[in-house]
Amino acid sequence: MIDVRAIAPIPVRDNDELLRLRRQHLNPTLSVAYREPLKIVRGEGAWLYDQHGQAYLDMVNNVCHVGHCHPRVVQAGQAQMAQLNTNTRYLHDNIVEYALRLTATLPSSLSVVFLTNSGTEANDLALRLARAHTRAQGVVVVDHAYHGHSPSMIELSPYKFNGKGGVGQSSHVGVVAMPDVYRGSFRDMPGAGREYGELVAPAIDELRGRGIATAAFYAESLLGCGGQVVLPPDYLSTAYASVREAGGVCLADEVQVGFGRAGEHFWAFECQGVVPDIVTLGKPIGNGHPMGAVVTTPEIAASFVTGMEYFNTFAGNPVSCAIALAVLEVIEDERLQQQAMRVGNLLMTGLRDLQQRFEGIGDVRGQGLFIGAEFVLDDESRTPDRHRARAVVEAMKARHILLSTDGPDDNVLKIKPPIVFSEAHAEEFLGKLEHALREV
Repeated sequence: MIDVRAIAPIPVRDNDELLRLRRQHLNPTLSVAYREPLKIVRGEGAWLYDQHGQAYLDMVNNVCHVGHCHPRVVQAGQAQMAQLNTNTRYLHDNIVEYALRLTATLPSSLSVVFLTNSGTEANDLALRLARAHTRAQGVVVVDHAYHGHSPSMIELSPYKFNGKGGVGQSSHVGVVAMPDVYRGSFRDMPGAGREYGELVAPAIDELRGRGIATAAFYAESLLGCGGQVVLPPDYLSTAYASVREAGGVCLADEVQVGFGRAGEHFWAFECQGVVPDIVTLGKPIGNGHPMGAVVTTPEIAASFVTGMEYFNTFAGNPVSCAIALAVLEVIEDERLQQQAMRVGNLLMTGLRDLQQRFEGIGDVRGQGLFIGAEFVLDDESRTPDRHRARAVVEAMKARHILLSTDGPDDNVLKIKPPIVFSEAHAEEFLGKLEHALREV
């Protein structure tokens, strides 16, 4: 047995040394947040702590869904890790129990679970399922969407393929405009959701004109990299109808927004009153533990049974499933979905009050604890104000509140904290944001 006392401790380095070593030995495309990067050494609930013990309120981490280092989640992982961790070629209760509990939260047609190690893997596997079922290759996606970092998902992510270093749109991909009712083509219009949804049919026709049939429509249930955009009413129902008429399947990407974050519903697609054919999950599923999932119908799952086995060494292992089960239990026992709705409404009310009192906040939008505040130069032109949005993020970091920006013009304040975020946290944030707005 290894004597853990004999293992050399990891050296404690200052920030400058860590940055130097990162640049020398790590992936050179890795970025760090903020002009002066933080060294974070501990987390608890909605808080992160630096090496000096300074606390920062985390309002941007939608990965540690039920709070950093939640004791029940940590204990579940520790207990199972001390007992057994192996692959799914052995029978084990945890994976079956997790499938049962997860599908119990979803519409009854979504009853077959594939477990993965990340949201990227989930979206990648979902593409294989869709193509196996439809025997088609084309995919329609929403502009500025991000669905993962594998080669196939970069091809389905305008956020990547149209961004720096991107190689542009692939021939098998159709792109439709974001359903943005604030700055988009159908802004401020009644029925905008249907208008935007009807753009999917021409995208399908364009693919067909290139000899490519549509296998799937990928859409986040709330748009993340697009700028925290809430889908307008009737958007998904209209889009889904066109996709299904063309023989394709409809995928809801819940990697960022599932598991009660939307507040009103456990899954954000439910806010649109639709039932997808495939749902993909990631980030919050394991509260920071690497895990993802695809949930689909028995019919689509059956189409994937071709003789080729799908096996994933780590996906569905007993430790991951124990952790994921604990996350579901914590959400239910601590009524965190209800908290997300209550505190999210408080945040949006407070933000809209600040919007009335300070120039430059053009739009406040959100669902539960998935909220965006868009900064513009003036209300008439709605010209994006990236500079002020970033300045607010830095001013809030100086006040020990962690935020970020997103959107095609990087001018949207991104607010998506762990859903243990409380009314007291919201009040602290709103008070400090008022001071930051005066400063910048």
